[in-house]
Amino acid sequence: MNKSNLSNYRSSVVKPHDFQEFWRQTLEATERVDLNPRLTLDPMRSNYHVEVFEAVYRSYESVEIAGWYARPRNHPDPLPGLLFVPGYVSEPKLPTDLARDGYAVFSAAPRNKLRSNRVFNPGYPGLLTHNIESRSTYGYRGFYMDAVRAFDFLAQMPEVDERRLGVLGGSQGGALTLLVSSLRNNVVAAASAGAPYLCSMMDSASLTRTYPYEEINDYLRLNPESESTVRDTLNLYDIHNFVDQIKCPIIVNVGLKDDVCPPETGFAVFEAIGSENKQMYTYKDCGHESGAGQGHGKVITEFFAKHLSPNPVGSSAGGFVPEI
Repeated sequence: MNKSNLSNYRSSVVKPHDFQEFWRQTLEATERVDLNPRLTLDPMRSNYHVEVFEAVYRSYESVEIAGWYARPRNHPDPLPGLLFVPGYVSEPKLPTDLARDGYAVFSAAPRNKLRSNRVFNPGYPGLLTHNIESRSTYGYRGFYMDAVRAFDFLAQMPEVDERRLGVLGGSQGGALTLLVSSLRNNVVAAASAGAPYLCSMMDSASLTRTYPYEEINDYLRLNPESESTVRDTLNLYDIHNFVDQIKCPIIVNVGLKDDVCPPETGFAVFEAIGSENKQMYTYKDCGHESGAGQGHGKVITEFFAKHLSPNPVGSSAGGFVPEI
């Protein structure tokens, strides 16, 4: 498609008739599990400005999820909170840079990462098509809930100001940012989603031959008779169908030469976002890094500073690089 006409792209995603009920039941089942949050100080990863903790909580089907929690030392006031959600193959970042910027930060590791891979580990490639013909046991059902409960973990921290909570991530993290901003739309105050993955998934599989979406093409080459079933499952999980619920200020960035998460689908999901305060940043010569080398990290920093009002405690890297 001519990249100058990306705003005209229309997704083929259809919202299933039981979409709201399915996710209502899933959230209820998740919230019946005691979050049981625990922190253990990690002195080796802490420094003069920042305390770092190993964090653990329980999520959907009682799977134990891990991550890193970091906060400024000796903070005098309630802190704004940031949830950082990871890319497809990347482990959660150690968020000391964001903590130095003045945030309490939870860098989450949804199932299949860190310690939870002992009980759920479809691998990479593998996660995108894990139980893809089953709407109820598709791998992303629990994965999505892990991201939502990571936000709940952050929100219940006593030093965190529940009125100043943000979410950010790139690629799969961009998708999870959109998801959490949708399902926790009454409490997320600001969000930044880079090069969002899991949007118009069947379209993306036809627009690129790059992994992870190539996993769908590989699966359908082996199981061509399953295409309608696969499409039905993915419609239920497609981030495109969640984002009309988003209310908070949000920025989205895409690279117009992205061959991992096609920019067409980024434009389509941005158009569907329900917030009246949304802005897209496009980078014509960028691929999946979606502007990281052209100053978009500063855009993100300034965006959250405006909406969450942190008090920095030390020098920071000042940028965010999307992950896949």
